[in-house]
Order: sequence, then C-alpha cells, then structure tokens
Amino acid sequence: MTKDANNGHEGIDMAGKVCLVTGATAGIGAETARGLAALGATVILVGRRPDRGAEVRERIKRETGNQHIEFIPADLSIQAKIVEMAEEVRQRHDRLDVLINNVGAIFARRVLSRDGIEMTFALNHLSYFMVTNLLLDLIAASAPARIVNVSSAAHHGARIHFDDLQFQHGYFAMTAYGQSKLANLLFTYELARRLEGSGVTVNALHPGFIASNFGHNNPGMSGFVIRLSQLFAASPQKGAETSIYLATSAEVEGMTGKYFVNKKPVPSSPESYDQEAAKRLWEISEEMTGLKERRGARSG
Repeated sequence: MTKDANNGHEGIDMAGKVCLVTGATAGIGAETARGLAALGATVILVGRRPDRGAEVRERIKRETGNQHIEFIPADLSIQAKIVEMAEEVRQRHDRLDVLINNVGAIFARRVLSRDGIEMTFALNHLSYFMVTNLLLDLIAASAPARIVNVSSAAHHGARIHFDDLQFQHGYFAMTAYGQSKLANLLFTYELARRLEGSGVTVNALHPGFIASNFGHNNPGMSGFVIRLSQLFAASPQKGAETSIYLATSAEVEGMTGKYFVNKKPVPSSPESYDQEAAKRLWEISEEMTGLKERRGARSG
C-alpha cells in the first residue's frame, strides 16, 4: 500500500498499472492524469487537440518525473474516432487497469455531432458507453480493474426523455446536460450489474463546482456567465480528488455501483436507480453506436 499524496488515503500501488483518462488535456481531466502519474501509473491521455495534448503530456512528465505518459488524439463526439482510439490503445497495451470517463461539455445551442447526434448526448453519454464497451475485454483481462465515470449533481431533477432523446422539439442546455449526467449514472449502475463477479468495479462521482474550461466552448453571454460563475468555484485539483480516490484507494477495493461526492458514497436521484430505464437506455445506446455490429465484425 502507498500513501496517496493527493487525498491522504491508503492507495494501491499504481506502478505498472495502465490508466486511461478521457478529456485529459484541461481542467479536472488533466489534474486527474497528473495525480495518477504522481503515483507511478502509466497514463494515457485522450483529448481532442494534439497541440494541447503534447503540452499537457510534457508538463505531467516534468512535474511528476514519470516518463510513462502517453497521448492519443481523439474527438470523442465522433464515433469513428472512438473506434480508432480504442484500437490504438489495444496496439500499445495488453492491459488497462483503470478507465476514467471524464470528458464532457455543455452546449448553449443545439448542435449535432458529425454522426448527426445531438452533441451533449453524443459526447457526455455515448462516448462513455462506446469507450468502455470497446475496451471492456482489455479491462476485464486486467482484473481487479476499475471504471470511473464522472457524472454531476446536475442529474438531480433530470429524466431521460425517451420520447425525444435529442431534443429535436425544444432544446434547453441544462435540460440536455442534466439528462446526459443522469445517463452516466444509469450506465454506471447497469454496467456494475453486468460485471458483477468479474473483478471489475464501476463507480460514478460528482466532482464539485470547479473552475475549469468547462462551458468555455460557448460564445457570447452564455460563455461569459459560465466564466463569471467559476470565479467562485473550487480548483481543478480539488475536482480531481474523488476521481483519483476511486481509481487508487484501497478503501473502495471491490466496491461497485456507487455514486460518490467528496470521496464518500451518497444516494443519487431516485430516477438513477430505475433498472428498466437503464436497460432501455443501454439498448438504445447500442443501436445509436452500432456496437453489436462492431462486436460481430471484430469477432468474425
């Protein structure tokens, strides 16, 4: 066991372990990657911008002394790029001990991904679903292994709009965002059920209200309001603490299907425990990502 300097808890030895963090080139994701690197893990950063990725990779190497830091560029709102990224991980590594699905954004206006899917749903939920499932056999082969999904307190009061998942008939940024964060929890709990007994744990978390690049993609007044509100927010280092804790702490070894705030398991919304909704969302997500067809093609 090692003492984790990031959170003061006893942690598992991360030397030789491979961790992947999405949305790792800024804010909470970058700080999560840095914290894992400081503990000796091999860390794969995934982010949209190659220039930013190279910069963050070198900074983490310099600050931690850990040279086992990699970067794979991928826009995770694009399904073909997710497939390419997963294949790149497979070519480089024969194990994946920790997957942290961290990427996320809020969009003031309704925009579509390259696949024609509403961007909030594509990036905040379907990327988690695809990245995890495409790498799941690698993760399972590395058991005991951990999957960590960054959700948000914004899931409270949200529901899954099965009649209009992509908000074609009226779009509100926070409604779409809340739905996506509820989807993260439904996915977490359903995956935990499916992986029971496998040695792979799956947990979710709320990182807190954090001063990061989150929401800065929005122009005009929306972006200004987000930037202004973040003047009163906690640091990205603080926001990364629970992700690092769930990835490394001995205290949560074997614990699965939970929602954490400030490194403590707490109840999530009643809607998040709806197993029928979780199964329905899973099936829809499989259809929207073509995951069954992709699995069949790979096994064939």
